[in-house]
Amino acid sequence: MTHLDNIAKLFNKNFVESPLIETFDAGKIHLSTGSIVACDPLITNDMAAFKVNYPQGEFPVLVHKERESNCIAYVEIVFSAAQISEWKLATTDGQNIEELKGEEIFGYPVESGMGCFMDAETQDCLNHLEKRLFHRKGAEFMGIYEEFFHEHFFDENGAIDQFAFLKPDEDKAGNIFAFETGYGEGFYASYIGFGIDGEPVKLVSEFIEIGVN
Repeated sequence: MTHLDNIAKLFNKNFVESPLIETFDAGKIHLSTGSIVACDPLITNDMAAFKVNYPQGEFPVLVHKERESNCIAYVEIVFSAAQISEWKLATTDGQNIEELKGEEIFGYPVESGMGCFMDAETQDCLNHLEKRLFHRKGAEFMGIYEEFFHEHFFDENGAIDQFAFLKPDEDKAGNIFAFETGYGEGFYASYIGFGIDGEPVKLVSEFIEIGVN
């Protein structure tokens, strides 16, 4: 069975049916332009958006954890309930799937242990926020993680959760869905499930491959 076959077995239905996975309804991501970025927001916040144009609006986000480790294995955005007819590796401009060999993938590197989904407009808001904080705080600026992300994941008692929605600009509806990536650092791919009409139905990022019999 190929890797895409495994993704299809897990995500073609409107629920994931595996005793190895526990699923959580995380909330909704707001996509203002439908241009989606997946990246480590601390090291690749300039990552290019995927080539496929997604719907605009608010869409459910599901987090799928590996039961044994309690680590996040997959993060899924659901755009519609349409039947999926095909899965493809998500790519950005300049990436050609035909150039890949064997098990090679396109994806994004994670060094901070954190990944995210966000609209390209929200990515701009995050970068503007970092610049504003840096100019305002100067030498006291501790970095965008400490200044913005940290409080959503940790408090005085320790870890709060493994995922969170964050708004870099309160005047705009766009939000970031940030989350721990699998076992930590790595290079991670995303996959698009298309309906028979060629429109995207789901977008899934994979951090731990969980096989399906």
